[in-house]
Amino acid sequence: MLYFVFTTGQCNLSCKYCGGSFQPEVVPWEIQYSLEDLISFISKDKDAIIAFYGGEPLLNADFIMKVMDSVPAKKFVIQTNGLLVKRLKREYWLRMDAVLLSIDGPRDVTDYNRGKGVYNAVISAAKYLKEIGYRGDLIARMTITELSDIYRDVMHLLDIGLFNHVHWQLNVVWCPKWNFMRWACSSYLPGIRRLVKAWVDGLLQGEVLGIVPFLGIAKRYMYGGPIPPCGAGEEAFAILPNGNIIACPIAVDVKWAYLGHITTHNPFELPGKVSISEDCRSCPYYSICGGRCLYANKERYWGEEGFKEVCFVTKSTIDMVLQGIKKVENAVGKKILLKIFNYPEYNNTTEIIP
Repeated sequence: MLYFVFTTGQCNLSCKYCGGSFQPEVVPWEIQYSLEDLISFISKDKDAIIAFYGGEPLLNADFIMKVMDSVPAKKFVIQTNGLLVKRLKREYWLRMDAVLLSIDGPRDVTDYNRGKGVYNAVISAAKYLKEIGYRGDLIARMTITELSDIYRDVMHLLDIGLFNHVHWQLNVVWCPKWNFMRWACSSYLPGIRRLVKAWVDGLLQGEVLGIVPFLGIAKRYMYGGPIPPCGAGEEAFAILPNGNIIACPIAVDVKWAYLGHITTHNPFELPGKVSISEDCRSCPYYSICGGRCLYANKERYWGEEGFKEVCFVTKSTIDMVLQGIKKVENAVGKKILLKIFNYPEYNNTTEIIP
């Protein structure tokens, strides 16, 4: 299973779409349990994947190194804004199986959302990791907002040549309602169509562009996968700095997500898993979409109509990707695609469905 281990609730940025640090009474800024408690909890799972999370996890780099030295895990992953990469020693970076760097596309988009100079800092971080010998999966993790041009911004990050994969999430979870549908129909979905064409053209020429949502949808089409696609509450859980276990790493302040504490619960015997709503379970897209996002499914900040708007965009994206897959399948055969479409090979924290 995947365990998001919060190293702190503090962040060194204050991005427009998330607001920066958690309030310390909600997500503490310091670890409040013993390392032995974490070892005892996670060591029960012989296939554990640990993903360091925050806040900004590198604000507590010492804790990361202690965990990597002490806690038995099959793989290590980190989601970071990249500004503090040199706080973690080289030997620990080289042990990371996946590194997700937050960057929203070109300089103007990234810096507007995340702060002046952030784009250059993240690119420098990616170059630094390559220079010290990092050969794991380096993933650009984007937040897509009204300023984004999905085709331009994804292709920009792929063309840089630093990132193995690019993943994105739409800014539709925490934020106030914006003119999402007008933007989606005029910009996002046409951009997705162009991006799918580029991806399919690449596949037909033997090149696999590392576009995570497309690869993830393809994998679910070929192999199936967890519900929800990120595995939240089923095969992925988060451990807060106070030791509380929650079903989803962004559901830090809602009662439905609380599952227990690392000192009192076994990872395989958590009291009740959180299920996706019936309207999603009866949908023909459910096997691939999987309810999209557990937190959004439960909270529905934009109300039912807003939820349906995002569903429409999700279904449209899936339709375009599946049309592209079938075109490639007809050209090269399913047997070849079964080998290509096995990404991610493990739960690397990419939620698959934007």
